[in-house]
Amino acid sequence: MNVMKMMKQAASMQKNMQKMQEELAARNFEFSSGGGMVAAVVKGDMTLISLKIDPKAVDPNDVEMLQDLVVTAINGAFQAARDTMAEEMGRITGGMGLGGLGIPGLG
Repeated sequence: MNVMKMMKQAASMQKNMQKMQEELAARNFEFSSGGGMVAAVVKGDMTLISLKIDPKAVDPNDVEMLQDLVVTAINGAFQAARDTMAEEMGRITGGMGLGGLGIPGLG
């Protein structure tokens, strides 16, 4: 294969990956736990932007359950973001396994 052609393809792939990263960083990902009692929303840049807790989930006698619901909702939202990012990047890279390219949550 022509080295120049390969370099052009690599540069194009890098440009496409950067554009995709920017688009995904701006997207919101939501996950809820406890039947919707706790919902977390994160951005694709792995920042938590919203956490909603139904007042019915607040039981002073069972704070541990609420803590578990919060952790589950946040982790689920982050996982949804990572999964989507991996899937979208896989489309660009053709499944070449380039997760260690400085993409948050993929390397």
